[in-house]
Amino acid sequence: MKFVLSDRGFHGRFRPLSLTRSIADFRVGILTLREKWEKYLGEKVYVETESYLQTKYQKVEDADCIVIPSVLIPDYNIAKAIKSLESGRLVKDGFVLASAGQCESSSVEVEYSGKVFVLKALTDIFSLNGMEISKDFELLTAGRMSKPISSTNISFGKYPLFVEEGCSIECATLNTNDGPIYIGANSEVMEGANIRGPFALCEHAVLKMGAKMYGDTTVGPWCKVGGELSNVVFFGYSNKAHDGFLGNSVVGEWCNFGADSNNSNLKNNYAEVKLWNYDTQKFDKTGLQFCGLIFGDHSKCGINTMFNTGTVVGVSANIFGAGFPRNFVPSFSWGGASGFTEYKLETAFEVMERVMARRHVDFTDTDKAIMKHIFESDPNYR
Repeated sequence: MKFVLSDRGFHGRFRPLSLTRSIADFRVGILTLREKWEKYLGEKVYVETESYLQTKYQKVEDADCIVIPSVLIPDYNIAKAIKSLESGRLVKDGFVLASAGQCESSSVEVEYSGKVFVLKALTDIFSLNGMEISKDFELLTAGRMSKPISSTNISFGKYPLFVEEGCSIECATLNTNDGPIYIGANSEVMEGANIRGPFALCEHAVLKMGAKMYGDTTVGPWCKVGGELSNVVFFGYSNKAHDGFLGNSVVGEWCNFGADSNNSNLKNNYAEVKLWNYDTQKFDKTGLQFCGLIFGDHSKCGINTMFNTGTVVGVSANIFGAGFPRNFVPSFSWGGASGFTEYKLETAFEVMERVMARRHVDFTDTDKAIMKHIFESDPNYR
């Protein structure tokens, strides 16, 4: 049987990050959800998502497959139970973990007895990130030897440090007392960086001089990051190269933060943080005291930008100027605290093409079609 990660029934609740990708491609820990499943199952995993995004993914026409909700976070036990499912459904307290065979609505159900973790909201990406770094660390490093680091570095702590081949790391401090530290292939840690685990620096990523990385943080592939991060997930290909603080936040791909940009992750009155919900079209309670910024793909902000606690920024927004922009910035917005106008689509395309070319990645016709769909689907927000 083929394995399919399906966004069906879940995709909308994870906007703006799901506007440009399947939930299967969310990075939680070191790996994306799809990468995790492929390692645990030992099989290629297919993706079922919204029709305008499906062109990015190979579609499975064969009905004889096992469908897994893309929000389900895998582990060895769940993967084993799913691989042994020949027909019917694997469930946990009424939630369907997998459907096998040609009839997904089969009444044959098997109750799963193990523990289950599921993405229920955008904030789960950073809330579960430390746990997933530790799990992915074991998955990626089992039976392997770390590349040794030079004597210019200070490394200590009770959890392991693993450095992949091709890394450059000098004069850094690496503290694994609270969790492991993973340094990905061909990445660079510049002088004076201070890192606390659990932490992951993915392949080809760069930590700038004097960077301060607190635990439960992932810097995705090809990112360049400096300043101070605490419990932040960068999906990949994004830059925050200068000083400034980000905490309890998720940053998509192809984003850029101007020098000394900061976000608040705690309200002055220590109250529960609310976050914009695309479905209800209002600010809903998160149940969290610490919640920072959700930043959609291709969005940018100018120097000294200040983000309020619990801010959501859509896709391809360009934010600049003095003061705090509002807590929800729609896709293709241009402006700041004094107000926004529409970011013209053709101008946005020109910027996207230039930005991606710097990483030798093509801005394809498929990318353009997806962006055009996003631009046209929410005109009332602009």
